[in-house]
Amino acid sequence: MVWFLGLGIGGLLLLVLSLAFDGVLEGLFDGMGGLDGFLSLPVVAGFLSALGFTGALVLGTTGTGAGVATGAGAVAGVGVGWVTWRFGRALLRDPGAPAPRGEDLAGSAGSVVTAVPADGYGEVLLYLAGQPVKYAARAAGPVPRGAEVWVESVLSPTSVLVRPVDR
Repeated sequence: MVWFLGLGIGGLLLLVLSLAFDGVLEGLFDGMGGLDGFLSLPVVAGFLSALGFTGALVLGTTGTGAGVATGAGAVAGVGVGWVTWRFGRALLRDPGAPAPRGEDLAGSAGSVVTAVPADGYGEVLLYLAGQPVKYAARAAGPVPRGAEVWVESVLSPTSVLVRPVDR
């Protein structure tokens, strides 16, 4: 039973090391090949942990020998390894959100940082993808500093057409 518990604990330690050092351990084994897919360190760590802990559980709770415990642990290890591999592939396949574009500003609210004159440009503070960005702004009429505005359209990558919000 000590061997099985040692395998289980060793697998957990390998998993913690592979997650803590995030690719450093994989870099040590680059010459061996095959560690990128089904034989990655998290998959091997999951297999070893499941083999060890399941083997110890089977050996300790049933009257069977080490061969049956090893077989049960191997089946559990293959299952855990496969789930870990599939989960890793799903995470790598996630495309994420598309990058924000300037056209996404139309219809958004902001505030005037530098007053917008009737015949020129001022500055507004808008939020693009949650980040504050300052844009040059034009308006049909003068808009004072601190006023809340809506973006009517995007004039260029750095300027917008705004109108004051009527409350």
